[in-house]
Amino acid sequence: MKVTTNWVSHLAFDASSETGQTIRLDTTIENGSLDSGMNPKKLMLASLCGCSGIDVVEILNKMKVPFTKLIIEATAEQTDTIPKVFSVIHMVYKADVGEAQLDHFKRAVSLSHEKYCGVSAMLAKTCPIHYTLERI
Repeated sequence: MKVTTNWVSHLAFDASSETGQTIRLDTTIENGSLDSGMNPKKLMLASLCGCSGIDVVEILNKMKVPFTKLIIEATAEQTDTIPKVFSVIHMVYKADVGEAQLDHFKRAVSLSHEKYCGVSAMLAKTCPIHYTLERI
C-alpha cells in the first residue's frame, strides 16, 4: 500500500494512491489555507466510517438482511494539549433494516469493530470508540 502526497498551495495537498485515486487534504481559510478539502483528522474519521461501513455492508449482505440505506456519523473529542489527539470517538450507525433484522445489524457492526475493521483496530489502541445504532 502506498500513497503519495503533493503540495498544491497554501496548506493544501493532493494525496494519490498507486492506482490513481486522488483526495484533497486542506485546512480552513481561518487557518491560512483554501478550505478546499477535508482536514487530516476529519479524513481519519471518514476512513473509520468507510472501513467499518464496507464491513457492515458485506456482513449484512452475507446475512441476507435487506436494506437500502446505511449512514454512519462519527464525532471525536480531542485533547486540549498539543498535539491535539482524539480522546474518544462516538459513532452512530443508521440503517433502514426491519425490526426483525435489528439483531443482525447489531452483530454486523460489532463484528466490524471487534474483528474486521483495521482502521477501528488502530484507532482503538489510542482512544475508545463508542457506537450506537438507529433504525431509519
